[in-house]
Amino acid sequence: MSTIRTSWSSRAIPAVLVAAATMLAACASAPAGPGPKGDAAAASPPYIIGPGDTVQVFVWRNPELSATVPVRPDGRITTPLVEDLQASGKTPTQLARDMEQALSRYIKNPIVTVIVTGFVGRYSEQVRVVGEAAQPRALPYKEGMTLLDVMIAVGGLTEYAAGNRAKLVRMVGGKQQVYTVRLEDLVRKGDVSANVRILPGDVLIIPEAFF
Repeated sequence: MSTIRTSWSSRAIPAVLVAAATMLAACASAPAGPGPKGDAAAASPPYIIGPGDTVQVFVWRNPELSATVPVRPDGRITTPLVEDLQASGKTPTQLARDMEQALSRYIKNPIVTVIVTGFVGRYSEQVRVVGEAAQPRALPYKEGMTLLDVMIAVGGLTEYAAGNRAKLVRMVGGKQQVYTVRLEDLVRKGDVSANVRILPGDVLIIPEAFF
């Protein structure tokens, strides 16, 4: 395989990304997922609370018991009358029901609503980008997230990235699957056919070109 070296400057990356995003919006069909079509068609799972999230707990008719609190690194929260309640790993609805059960010892028939206002998500469900991205990092998963969304979030490719040799690592049925994705075509050529759907826990690995 021949080596790749691009002459694009880092200042040109944002303009290309915006152009690619515009082309994507004009495309009528949704992007297909890598590998089996079933991966792309999978429905987005419900949001699972994770450490670092911020949750707003509203207790109807009891404003003194309502609070906006962070989910601690140990996955628990503390609100008035309720200490060290496990929040990580639950949906907002599940946490609300647990809050109602805990508060029922102090008030009659509590009604609780939980709203997530700061999103990080569980570590296992974050989307990670490593290698030759401008800003490699972990991203909170968002419903409908695509490869283009991920690349915009990390600022595109570095000058020496081998974008078309990038790999997307995904757990499917408890087994690790590795797919090749065409980042060079997507980001620098605006080829929206190279866009794919992203799922929670995906890892994008972008290698460096050999010279």
